[in-house]
Amino acid sequence: MKGIFLGTGTSQGVPVITCECDVCLSTNKKDNRLRTSFFIQSSTTSIVIDTGPDFRQQMLNNKVNKLDAVVFTHEHKDHVAGMDDIRAFNFKQKKDMEVYASKRVENALHREFPYVFDENKYPGVPLVNLNTIADDAFQIGDIDLLPINVMHYMMPVKAYRIGDLTYITDAKEIETKELDKIRGSEILVLNALRKSEHISHFNLAEALALIEEIKPRKAYLTHISHLMGLHDEVSLELPENVEIAYDGLEIEF
Repeated sequence: MKGIFLGTGTSQGVPVITCECDVCLSTNKKDNRLRTSFFIQSSTTSIVIDTGPDFRQQMLNNKVNKLDAVVFTHEHKDHVAGMDDIRAFNFKQKKDMEVYASKRVENALHREFPYVFDENKYPGVPLVNLNTIADDAFQIGDIDLLPINVMHYMMPVKAYRIGDLTYITDAKEIETKELDKIRGSEILVLNALRKSEHISHFNLAEALALIEEIKPRKAYLTHISHLMGLHDEVSLELPENVEIAYDGLEIEF
């Protein structure tokens, strides 16, 4: 399978509006980060994890012309705000988009996009088929996903194990029984917001400690803030098997 980091930034993206720090003024494209999202493509199936505010641009940037499903991690705006733009796939594929989300996220989608769920739909609104997920593994085409429960301060978030890859965003705490689902992952994608402590995200030290515990062959850091520092400089500080992901990075797993 192929994975593409569609976006690797935090809720404000990078550069941040009005900010004039070295990262936000950087001319290195790896320091420019759209909101976090991840695309997975197998031989027959294409899915995206989260549709943030930059979803439309991410689809165009990466020339995604087929999408079978959207899988959500949680309901924060930087992870759901772009769902309206699945309309293009509705039109091209002539079917509803399969959407996989927890009941909590489904409730938020109803609040954020009431017109999508109206009994008498306005012409041209996104067409979705909601699939409720809990803790059981599920399958989309030929892609198997195992939900992993993590905590984003007081908000539950779904991480996902997809074969040898585990994808975790917006996590601060992970219980032991959920960590056991991650063990054995060859590739670990993990949020690391910045170097200093944060109430609801792993900072760099916490992310590296978890990577050391899990011992994946390769780890990628995502959901990066401008406060992390310049991509090239921070990269020099990382262990050999750890890399800061950047927008457009493609991996095989």
